[in-house]
Amino acid sequence: MVRKVLAALVLIPVVIVLVLFAVANRQTVTVSFDPFSTVAPAYAASLPLFVLVFVLVIIGVLIGGTAAWLGQGKWRRAVRRLDVETRRMNEELHTLRHSDDGTRPLAVPPPR
Repeated sequence: MVRKVLAALVLIPVVIVLVLFAVANRQTVTVSFDPFSTVAPAYAASLPLFVLVFVLVIIGVLIGGTAAWLGQGKWRRAVRRLDVETRRMNEELHTLRHSDDGTRPLAVPPPR
């Protein structure tokens, strides 16, 4: 319940600011990727300024998220390696505990 209230306290002002930004920036801007011709560019798009800003923010979030995901690759690889090793050790411990060679099993507490 507290989490929902805190989320609402953060999200409501953010939504209000985004709506105010969109309403205040309805002017149409021309985006061109042709640096040589300003009169007749090869590709130009006319769109409201707030759409351009929102698209650029979304692209920035995607690029940042991808960079963070790629940067954490060594940690994910280490976790996979340790998981395989832990499973192997647990299987070995189970085998040693339940060996039928007539010796007493090890007095090791079970894994958590």
